[in-house]
Amino acid sequence: METIIKRKNIDLPIEVLQKLSLMAVAQGRSLKAYIEQILINKANSISIEVHENPSPSGDEWFENADNMESVNRGIQEMKEGQGRAYTMDEIRKSLGV
Repeated sequence: METIIKRKNIDLPIEVLQKLSLMAVAQGRSLKAYIEQILINKANSISIEVHENPSPSGDEWFENADNMESVNRGIQEMKEGQGRAYTMDEIRKSLGV
């Protein structure tokens, strides 16, 4: 399998480059090869998971397809200018709290 390579310039402080250069020399590598290997290893060690549940706490309410359909419908209505935002005072008043 062929790996596609993308070139990207990065800017680093001189002090960081000096330290990285010393570490690269100690491993018998060029600075460029050393930095690339650090970044590749770091990226490969990261596990990225995407969850459909928008709740930061993982609230199970959002796992229900009907509830998410209602949420998405409300988002779409707001985007189309058909929805209305309520203040906390208006919500409290309508709930009688």
